[in-house]
Amino acid sequence: MREPTVFIVSAPSGSGKSTLVQRLLATVSELIFSISYTTRRPRGQERNGEHYFFIGRDQFRRMIQGEELLEWAEVFGQDLYGTARRFYDEARERGYDLVLDIDVQGAAQVKQKLPWARSIFILPPSRRELEERLRRRGEDAEEVIQRRLQRAGREIGGYSQYDYVIINDDVDRAAERLCAIVLAARWEKRHPERSPAGEGGEVQGWFALAEACRTEAVEPRVAPVLRTFLEAKSQ
Repeated sequence: MREPTVFIVSAPSGSGKSTLVQRLLATVSELIFSISYTTRRPRGQERNGEHYFFIGRDQFRRMIQGEELLEWAEVFGQDLYGTARRFYDEARERGYDLVLDIDVQGAAQVKQKLPWARSIFILPPSRRELEERLRRRGEDAEEVIQRRLQRAGREIGGYSQYDYVIINDDVDRAAERLCAIVLAARWEKRHPERSPAGEGGEVQGWFALAEACRTEAVEPRVAPVLRTFLEAKSQ
């Protein structure tokens, strides 16, 4: 029974992370997606067991005490979010890999417990674009939007702690890169004795795209994005 490769995907709210993860799950087989548990109320068309597991605070606390959570965090000082350990166990039993859609706090906890996990940070192309996306969703009051933007500025500052960074300025291109990261990591783990250089064009293509998304490779493109958040903060 092999240990699954765990892919952590984080992003500020409104960066298009959910869309990219949906594309990944529709494209790459043998992946299990961990549905988070939360104590907040459902929004819009969200359904229990599909978007989140909506539970009460008492039940969430019992899950913490019973060590049923791989990670958990409190968001905005009121809502609890967490990832159940059972998804990792299921992935291991089935020989699949695991995708976690979690925030920066949760990502740090998972990396501490599973240092071999691959972490991917999704960036919006600018603060202005992120704000427009949040407004187009039509889910939040103005106060909540401003709070999300402030939190995004803090989260984006931690991008260097991730293995890969994808700037979501084109959803098709960003989805292709996310899939390439997953496929390259999976191939590398399953063929440790082989080099992708000796493989066909498809495998080499995965590795080329994945390497282009390495955090150190993307840093020159990240700087202008960070600047838009710093400029807004100084105004």
